[in-house]
Amino acid sequence: MSLYAVVDPATGQTVREYPTATDEQMQAALSAAEKAHREWSRGSTVVERAELLRKVAELHTERRDELAKIIQREMGKPLDQSLGEVDFSAAIYQYYADNAQKFLADEPIDLVEGEGTALIRRNSIGVLIGIMPWNYPYYQVARFAGPNLALGNTIVLKHAPQCPESAAALHQIFTDAGYPEGAYVNVYATNEQVADAIADPRVQGVSLTGSERAGAAVAEIAGRNLKKVVLELGGSDPFIVLSSDDLDATVKAAIEGRFENTGQACNAAKRFIVAEDLYDDFVGRFTAEVLATADGLAPLSSVAAADRLSEQVQQAIAEGATLVSEGDRKGAFFPPAVLTNVSRDSRTYREELFGPVATIYKVRSEDEAVELANDTPFGLGSYVFTTDPDQAYRVADSLEAGMVFVNAVGAEGVELPFGGVKRSGFGRELGKYGIDEFVNKKLIRVS
Repeated sequence: MSLYAVVDPATGQTVREYPTATDEQMQAALSAAEKAHREWSRGSTVVERAELLRKVAELHTERRDELAKIIQREMGKPLDQSLGEVDFSAAIYQYYADNAQKFLADEPIDLVEGEGTALIRRNSIGVLIGIMPWNYPYYQVARFAGPNLALGNTIVLKHAPQCPESAAALHQIFTDAGYPEGAYVNVYATNEQVADAIADPRVQGVSLTGSERAGAAVAEIAGRNLKKVVLELGGSDPFIVLSSDDLDATVKAAIEGRFENTGQACNAAKRFIVAEDLYDDFVGRFTAEVLATADGLAPLSSVAAADRLSEQVQQAIAEGATLVSEGDRKGAFFPPAVLTNVSRDSRTYREELFGPVATIYKVRSEDEAVELANDTPFGLGSYVFTTDPDQAYRVADSLEAGMVFVNAVGAEGVELPFGGVKRSGFGRELGKYGIDEFVNKKLIRVS
C-alpha cells in the first residue's frame, strides 16, 4: 500500500491511495515556493495578502460539508466535530485577515540617546516547511498557514500520510482563493525527503505538530542547519479539581475535556487530580458518565492507534492500576475507560494516553495537586476547577504549562496563543504571537 492513503477507521477499508512525491517533485515544490516568496511576497502588500486569506476563510465556509466528510472518512472524527473544526479553521483565517495590518504595523522604539528615529519592521523570512498531524487536519494547518501567509512567508506543506484527501482539498482552496503557484504547496513527501528539504538553503524554517520523537528529529536537523523551528508536541494535561459548587457541571466539563475527538487531542484533559474530600463522589459520577459514552463513541484514527493505547493500558494494569471499562475492543474502536491507582513507578504514568482513557488521582492538598500536575515530562495545557479566585491564580502561576484554563474547557480561541513548555515543545501559534514566530523583526534606525 502507498505511504499516503485514506483508510476508513470505521471499516478498515482502503478508500484511495495517493502516490508519494518523487525527488523531482520535491525540488520543484521548493523552487516554486522560493520563487513565490521572491516575486509575490516581496511585491505584495499586507492588505492584498489579507484579502487572499479572507477568500480562504470564505471557501472553508462554502465547502464545509464536503471538507467535514473528508476528515470523517480519513480519521474517524464525528461529523458534528468535523464541521466544528472547519468552522474554527475558517475563523482563524478570518482573524488574520482582519488583524494582519495591526499585527504587522511598524513598531516605534523610543531612543534613550541620540537624534532621529528607530522602529521595528516585520518582514517575512522565506520558505517554510509545515509538518502536520492527522488529529485536526484543517485546524492545525490554519494555525500555521494563516499567520505566515499574512506575513508573506510561503508554505511547503507535508500532511500526515492518512490525510492525503484533506491535504489535496486544502491545496485546492488556496489555489482557488487566488494564491500564485508556490505560495502554498502540498507535497506527499517521505520523511527522508522532508529531512533533505529542511536542510535545503531555500528553506528558512520548519513547524511541526506531532510526536516527541518526530519533534526531536526535526529539531535536530533544523538546529544542525541553523533553521528556526516551532514544535507543538504531546501533552498529558492535568485537570485539577480542588473545590466545586456544582460537581455535576465539573464532571460534565471533565468528560468534554477528555473525550472531544475521541480523546485524541494533544491538549485534552488526561490526568484528573481531585481533592480527597471530592474524590469518591467525583470518581463515581465521572466513571458512570465515561461508561455511558461507550455506545456512541467514534473509532480511533487507526487500528495502530488503538493497538498502542491498548498496550499502554495493559502495562498500567500489570503494574497495579485498576481499570473500569465498558465494551470490547473492535478494530479501531476502543472502549472508554477509567484508570485509578496508577503507580508513579509505572511506565504509563509518564506517557500520554491518546484516546478515550482517563486516569484519576487523589490528593490531600493544593500543594500536592500542583506537585502531581507538574510531575510529567509534558507542559502543554492544564485545567483548574475551584471556587476560590485567589487559589485559581495561585495554582495557575505554579503550573508548568503553556496554557491554564480555569473553570472551563473548550475555551480556546483564535486570539489566544497556543503552545507549551518542557517536552511539549516551544513556540506559539494563534493570536498576535502566532504571527511573530517566523519573522524578521528588522531594526531601522534613522539619524
